[in-house]
Amino acid sequence: MGLWRWLIKALVVFSVILAAYVIYLDAQIKHKFNGNKWQVPAQIYARPLAIEVGQEITPKEVIDELKLLGYRQSNPVDSSGEYALQNNQVIFMRRAFAFVDGYEPVRKIRVQWTANKVSRVTDLSTATEPNAIRVEPLLVTRDLDGGSEDRMLLDLSTAPEFLAKALTLVEDRDFYDHHGVAPLSILRALIANIRAGRTVQGGSTLTQQLIKNLYLSREQTITRKAKEAIMAIIIDARYSKTEILQAYMNEVFLGQHGGTAIHGFGLASYFYFDLPVNELDITQIATLVGMVKGPSYYNPRRYPERAVERRDLVLKILFEANEIDRATFEQSLSTPLKLSNGERLLSIQHPAFMQQVTRELDQIVLDEEVRESGIKVFTTLDINAQRRAEKALTETLDGLQKDRKVPLEGAMIATDIKSGEVRVIIGSRNTGFKGFNRALDAKRQVGSLIKPAVYIAALDDPIHYNLATTLDDKPITLDDSQGKTWSPLNADKKFRGSVPLLDGLVHSLNVPTVNLGMQLGLPRVAEAIAELGGELDAPMTPAMTLGAMSMTPMTVNQMYQTIANSGRYAPLHTITAVLSVHDNVIWQKAEFFAQRVSEQSSYLLNYALYKVTQEGTAKRIAKTFPNINMAGKTGTTDDYRDSWFSGFDRNIVSTVWVGNDDNQPINLTGAGGALPVFINYQRLQQPKSLSQRFPQGLGIAHFDGTTGAPVAAGCPGSLSVPAVLDVLPSRLASCVNGSQKPSSQPPAKSPAKKKSERTWWERLLGIGG
Repeated sequence: MGLWRWLIKALVVFSVILAAYVIYLDAQIKHKFNGNKWQVPAQIYARPLAIEVGQEITPKEVIDELKLLGYRQSNPVDSSGEYALQNNQVIFMRRAFAFVDGYEPVRKIRVQWTANKVSRVTDLSTATEPNAIRVEPLLVTRDLDGGSEDRMLLDLSTAPEFLAKALTLVEDRDFYDHHGVAPLSILRALIANIRAGRTVQGGSTLTQQLIKNLYLSREQTITRKAKEAIMAIIIDARYSKTEILQAYMNEVFLGQHGGTAIHGFGLASYFYFDLPVNELDITQIATLVGMVKGPSYYNPRRYPERAVERRDLVLKILFEANEIDRATFEQSLSTPLKLSNGERLLSIQHPAFMQQVTRELDQIVLDEEVRESGIKVFTTLDINAQRRAEKALTETLDGLQKDRKVPLEGAMIATDIKSGEVRVIIGSRNTGFKGFNRALDAKRQVGSLIKPAVYIAALDDPIHYNLATTLDDKPITLDDSQGKTWSPLNADKKFRGSVPLLDGLVHSLNVPTVNLGMQLGLPRVAEAIAELGGELDAPMTPAMTLGAMSMTPMTVNQMYQTIANSGRYAPLHTITAVLSVHDNVIWQKAEFFAQRVSEQSSYLLNYALYKVTQEGTAKRIAKTFPNINMAGKTGTTDDYRDSWFSGFDRNIVSTVWVGNDDNQPINLTGAGGALPVFINYQRLQQPKSLSQRFPQGLGIAHFDGTTGAPVAAGCPGSLSVPAVLDVLPSRLASCVNGSQKPSSQPPAKSPAKKKSERTWWERLLGIGG
């Protein structure tokens, strides 16, 4: 009787201890399973391509985007990720995607063109005609932190049902029937291993494998196995089979890339096939499921024969379970592995752009745990433009390098004019270089690129300055801040006596620019630089009017964005939104704009910058693109150390810098170094012709070519340019036989011209007739 009491007491104590242990294990499981189970890199996306009716975009540009996203050409189009080109229309099955403003399901889309403009967009899935649609953005790269594990979280609801069936049939046939452990499976495995004389079969369920990987060590002891079994029963009781299977699919080890382990079917799908998991075919799913048994042994890249043999065994199991029919089974056996190179998502793509993304992300998401939870970062990157710009920069500098011993380096920025969204960042001639980013961090003297700031400061005062105002072009001597004298010269060492303000900028004349800057006052020039978005890092001296200051290409591009955007400043940025792993908005970029310079003066400056590309220092643009109008400015610094160009078409403003890291002379002007990069980039693009709204209050006025005085239309040698009309005198001078006499003709209107008589910009803007 005493023995029974002792046994009962021992049983009670054991039960209490076991219950306490179970509660302890349950707390451990709950804490990790309900929280962030893994450190998951941020997913970095490019900008989504928007297609809307009236948009000037070609079928080739749309197909280039689809190919980049891994769409497959097919006829008919009936599966996600397929497209077809039919006559003057593109049909594609747009993938489902969680955009910033909400989830959009798979859609079959037809886009039709008239000339080079989209004329019709049809959603064939709903038989509607939306004005615009979006294509899902490219997953460019992932914010890897050098960890030993990597994964891309998979939601079971979006995964193919066939994947779950194949996995459970092959790895745990009784998964939906057992309660975390399967004694019969353990017994079957034990018998099989005894017969083989070695371990040929495991008895662990998927739940046990998940517990082992998430919570336990690799040691093979009875104590650890017992703990594994208890935890498997707990997790099976606490969570649904769907939750457990989803966690397993995200945890399972499926390969190695260098020092990084590939975990989960979500990442493995991209690593081996460069496809989202929901677009894998039966053979690809069977390949991945087959690898679960031994990812290294069945590695399809290293051991394709083993991988095919294992895949075919999985297919046989599926066939015998009536999950696939005989025709599918036999056809699948003869299908090749269809592997990709696996590099895209496991290395930093376009590192210069990603450096800026990382800097912005550091300011947006401060919580490290949130950053490592698989957040989705939506950027402004135009991947096609980035690659074309990289090609243009590298190939152009390779060509220029042949004639010089000094090693050339380069950087480039391209941004959307209206929004300030950055489309391209190149920080080195070696575009894959992950170190010093010249586009963001190299401060170099800007030279003549600063001149538009001087001229817009003048044009912002229309009472005293217009495009025809004469500027002195005569020898001058000025004192600098150190008491030394300075005598600026034009690049050709010539003096012209006086020139119209327009010519001073178009031909990048130094002396007239300095005179203009001194008339305005250096504080006003500095103010104009700041208004455009520039930074003055040097004392205010007369030389600042010619660019004796240093800026990064990013800062320069900010200035030209404001210029190109009709004086409207939009901060340059690379991130538009951040979503949580569950697609909830964590942060979204707020729109911010500021009218820094008047539309009138901006238009006049842009007219001058257009002239630069027609007859000035960048006239090679007009020769290369005779039917496309662009604007821009070259820049060259002392001793030809830095070569710059900033230019824009209707939508994009780009800045290029070419130089040497040691600041040695490269013997290239802006027109000889940076401008060819811009031109070669535009050759690879499809630039859109410049078109700007004619601001209210501007009209075409006429000025004496020598004195700059307003005159009537038709005077010999007169200069006809846009001008602010209400500040001009009401009585103009008219011309008779070369002499002038007063006239009562008002300046507000010009004689109507036939369409054929008007210049391109008059026809373009609907003025002059």
